[in-house]
Amino acid sequence: MTTSPAISQDPLYQKLRNDDVAGFNQAIKAGQTCDLRGMDLRGLDLRGLLLSGMDIRDCYLRGADLRGIDFRGCNLDGVSLANARISGCYFPAELSADEIRMSVELGTRLRHSRSE
Repeated sequence: MTTSPAISQDPLYQKLRNDDVAGFNQAIKAGQTCDLRGMDLRGLDLRGLLLSGMDIRDCYLRGADLRGIDFRGCNLDGVSLANARISGCYFPAELSADEIRMSVELGTRLRHSRSE
C-alpha cells in the first residue's frame, strides 16, 4: 500500500510549512500538540525543531534541513530521510547508522520500533 504525504490544516503544522520553527517550538513548550504522523515536511528548513518524544511515523523529510535535531525518544518508523541534511542530529540508540545512511542515500524508510 502506497501512501502520499499528507498536508494538514493544523495551525502548528502550518507554522512549519511557513518557516516558523520558533513559533512551533513556543507552542509545543506551552503544551500544545501537533500530530505529524505521515505529514509532508519535504524540503523545509527545520533546524532547531523541538521533537522530543514525538511520534513522527511515516513523515516525509526528503531534502529537509534537519541539522541538530534531537530525535531521541521519537517514533521514526517509516520516516523517509532521502537527501536530508542530518549533521549534528541525535537519533535513537536502537536505530543503526546503516539504517540512517540507507534512508538518506537511497530513500529507504526507517525501520524503527522503540523498546519501552
